[in-house]
Amino acid sequence: MSIVAGCDVGSLTSKAVILKDHRIIASCIVKSKPRPMDSAAAVMEGVLSAAGLSMNVVEHCTGTGYGREQIPFVQEIVSEISCHGKGARWMLSSARTVIDIGGQDCKTMKIDAEGNVIKFTANDKCASGTGRFLEVMARVLGVEIDELGRMTDRAKTPVTLASTCTVWAQADVIKYINSGLAVEDIGAGINTAMAQRVAILVNALTPEGDIFMTGGVAKNTGVVSTLEKLIGRKIKKTVKADPQIAGALGAALISLEKINGKGRSTI
Repeated sequence: MSIVAGCDVGSLTSKAVILKDHRIIASCIVKSKPRPMDSAAAVMEGVLSAAGLSMNVVEHCTGTGYGREQIPFVQEIVSEISCHGKGARWMLSSARTVIDIGGQDCKTMKIDAEGNVIKFTANDKCASGTGRFLEVMARVLGVEIDELGRMTDRAKTPVTLASTCTVWAQADVIKYINSGLAVEDIGAGINTAMAQRVAILVNALTPEGDIFMTGGVAKNTGVVSTLEKLIGRKIKKTVKADPQIAGALGAALISLEKINGKGRSTI
């Protein structure tokens, strides 16, 4: 029985997964620290503790995420695009289009039946359409980011943000707060602005098959429901694992392929 791991060091959170063969035996999510190597150490310590294991029993560990170059204990590093494709396929075997909203970028990809990425589009030039956008807006509203997602369902008259640029959208939100508008209506407007930005990328890819969403924003019900309306398609859910760990899971699956001598996507 093979024990492998994947470590995904992102800009906002870091994730790690340990697999025994194809079964998740532990996962961990921590808030990222200023130095990627410290984030990697913290999340790996957390996942090993959860599994009741030590690092010396892990046969192979693959690193991914924006901080992957600075993870000292991995045997291999792979792009998060490849890892999210693999992780999405494990979570939902019918998935053929994947939307990943990370802390500093947004990616949409088409995958084959093995989770290999066939085609992808990405936005990494602006904070809009990323997890950072929601984090900034939640801070301005004075609410937790989890609460922000639920505001869409409670809103009566959602506001419209004049721009998806994070700087100008922040100014809009402050203006609406000072005008005394309901916080739920402002939160719904934030979720809609986010979904509109992501929908542009999704539609540019021309999605096929079942659509699945990875990353922490997949848990924001307001963004997901609005995005579904904008693209005219349902986004499939999974109960197999937290979509936020998809990158780390994909990295672990690539580790498993490595020790079993199978090939993998090199995107």
